[in-house]
Amino acid sequence: MNQKITKYGVTPVKRPKVKATKQLDLRGEGGKQIIISETKLTLRTHPKTFTKLATM
Repeated sequence: MNQKITKYGVTPVKRPKVKATKQLDLRGEGGKQIIISETKLTLRTHPKTFTKLATM
């Protein structure tokens, strides 16, 4: 990666690792709603992928 960046004249920068500060609790009604909405979004975004996986 650094060779690709330096080829264009950009100097690579070291970035600090960012750790997650919040924990997501998926238990209960709130968690159920999050899972349902994220699943619907994923199915809408990648319908062809899931169709291919279903027919394998």
